[in-house]
Parts: sequence; structure tokens; C-alpha cells
Amino acid sequence: MGFQELIGSLADNPYFGAGFGLFGVGAGASMLRKGYSLGLIFFRRHYMTTLEVPCRDQSYKWLLHWITVRGARNTQHLSVETKHQQMESGKVSTKHDFIPSVGEHFFWYNRTWIRVQRTREQSTLDLHMGIPFETVKLTALGKKRDVFYDILEEARELAVSHNEGKTIMYTSHGAEWREFGHPRKPRPLQSVVLDNGVSDRIVSDVREFIDNPEWYTSRGIPYRRGYLLHGPPGCGKTSFITALAGTLKLGICVLNISERGLTDDRLSHLMASVPEDTIILLEDVDAAFVSREETQEVNQAYVGLNRLTFSGLLNCLDGVVSAEARIVFMTTNYPERLDPALIRPGRVDVKEYIGHCTPYQLRTMFSRFYPSAPDLLVHKFTEAVLSLGMCLSPAMIQGHFLIYKLDPQEAIDSLPQLAKPYQAHNVMNIEIMND
Repeated sequence: MGFQELIGSLADNPYFGAGFGLFGVGAGASMLRKGYSLGLIFFRRHYMTTLEVPCRDQSYKWLLHWITVRGARNTQHLSVETKHQQMESGKVSTKHDFIPSVGEHFFWYNRTWIRVQRTREQSTLDLHMGIPFETVKLTALGKKRDVFYDILEEARELAVSHNEGKTIMYTSHGAEWREFGHPRKPRPLQSVVLDNGVSDRIVSDVREFIDNPEWYTSRGIPYRRGYLLHGPPGCGKTSFITALAGTLKLGICVLNISERGLTDDRLSHLMASVPEDTIILLEDVDAAFVSREETQEVNQAYVGLNRLTFSGLLNCLDGVVSAEARIVFMTTNYPERLDPALIRPGRVDVKEYIGHCTPYQLRTMFSRFYPSAPDLLVHKFTEAVLSLGMCLSPAMIQGHFLIYKLDPQEAIDSLPQLAKPYQAHNVMNIEIMND
């Protein structure tokens, strides 16, 4: 049998024809799938733009909130996010926001369809935040990077407008700053009564520093400013800083340098990555380090479990690794315990004593609490406090006013009762010393 006859017999065979046909269909389908995959890859590379935002990025929550408010408003796949918001009255209310859940969402923005993919890795935790690692991926047709810039800028402006006029507190968590609690209603600067002229001097100096960065640059001076507020407890050091931040529309980054586990490297990173428009607050700096003159040791480390060194703190404040465009406030109850190197010019530029109530403070506080009280009562109250022969802090006076908030005359008559606990405390201390 010749070759042509063999081919003819196979062609007439129905089983062979069916098998060859199935093979051809399978090969064709495989080629189509491969071509589709290659075409899709080519299309994605050249005609689609993707933006991925991880959960550790600051704009992650901004973007989710923006997508809910401005983007995918009609999506039916939602997750709940409970927030606590301070009202104008000062009360805190609970608010529930619905944000896009894990999955795919679509919305129309600036004549462009945007696909949103929110994914969550259940087996992977974000080490900084301690939650499952999440990402939001935005995909748009064409090479339109500008649309992503517009979205991120709108998300940032929406977040800023939401917190506009409020004081935001930040605390350190690992190597990053996080918002602490809910944004607070700004405290009026007049509500913190310091001695005559003290508040005006500090506010004027901070405003002058903020408004003149070019002056520092033109003279080659590092653009940073340090302040030390020292004095007895309860005299308004931290309260004044909080009110100052509200007046200047700044946030506050509270840094506890006595925190266990704080290292030189972590402190350097925190000081260099503070959020914009914030004040760095180091409270009770005397509690973390002791004077080198007292210990006769250079670079004395924190007496405790901290690995932060004194030289590491100095370098962060005014060294090679120190950041610029920064305002640092320190507070202490015992300035004599501070090492001279910590409070020298360049690290601390302004020092102010915030002490016990002076006659000016007594008159001002009484007038603020009882605005309708006649001048005779104001003078009578001031003289009554001075006659006690005691140093009283503004916190003590304020607490006394809160008891008699509706009766200024009773507040004056009850001043001896305010002095009794402290007089008894002093007598007890004297007896202990005699023993």
C-alpha cells in the first residue's frame, strides 16, 4: 500500500477524523488563551496605570475615607470603622463610618473608570501596626498618573478639613508617630493664666521663629528652636503648651524619653520624622537623666531599663543627625538636676519660670471665673490668699473655684479650708524630720 493510499484511508476513518478535529480545537483554544494572556499583559503594561497604597502609609486611611465620601458611594460591600469625635460643646460623640470592604469596587472620577482592590493578608501582620497587612490598589485606563495625584491630594485635603481647627496629639509607636485619641478642641490661650508678660514673650518668640525661616537660612543658622519651661508641679507648664499649639494651629508630638526600649537610633528616627506643623514635647526631662557632675560619669545612661544614652539625646537635639524646622518644648520640676550641656544655647534657646500664683495671676483667675464680681471682691480674694502665707499653684486655685463656681463670696470665705490639708502635710513632714 502506497503512502497516498494510507493517507486516504486515514482520512476516510471517522475515528481519526474526530480525534484530529479535537486536537485541532484544543490546540486552537490553547493558542487563544495564551494570546489572550499575552494581550492582557501587554494591555496592562502599556494602557493601564496602577497605584498601590500599603496600610502603613499615612495616606491609607485618608484614601479609604475619600473613596467612601467621594468615590464608591454606592458600593454595597462595606466595613465599619468606629470613631470618637469631640463636639463643639466639648463632649465626645461616637461616630460610625462605612468604608469599602475587602474586594473590588468601581467608581467614575474625572471621566475615568477607577477600579479599587482592597486586599488583606490574614497570615501576614504589619509589624508597625500589629494588624493584618492590607493594601489598596487603584487601577485606571491609560497612562494617567495625574489622576492619582489628584485623588491623593483631595484625600489629604478632606482629612485636613475634617481636623481643621483642632489640636492633634501624636505619640511614638515603634519608629513612627501615631495620632493619640481624637482631635481635641483647641484650648484658649487666655484660659492658662501665667505671670504678667510670660505668655506674651513665649508666643511672640514662637511666632517670630515660624514666620522667619529665611533669616536662619541666610545666616547659616540651624532652623530650630528649643524652649524650657521649669517650675513647681501644677503651675500650667503642659497646659500652656497645649493652649499654645491650639492658638498657632499646631499638633503636639509627645515623646517620653524615659520609655523602656527607647534607643539612640529610634530617637533619631522619631525626631527626624515628626509630622508637619507640630511641636515636640519632652516632659519631665530630669526624670530620664541625671547631671554628669553628680554622677561623675560622661554619657550617663538612664538609671533604669532604657538603652537611650545622654549623648544620643544631645545629638538628636543639636548634632549631625538633628533635624531642622523643628520646635522643641521641654518641661521639668527640677531644673537644677539638668546637665548644663542639655540646656545650653542651641538646644534650649528660651527658658521661662512657671511658678506659683502671683498677685497678678490671682486677680486674673478670679476675674475670669467670676466675671460679674466687683473689683472689691477681686482685691479681697487676693489679699486673703496672700494672708495665708502659702505658695499656691494655679491648679489648686482652679480646683477651689470649681467647688464654689457660683458663689465668689463663699470661695473667699472658704480659703482657710483650702490651706488646711497642706498645712497638715507640712506639719507631718516636720515631725518626720525631727524623728
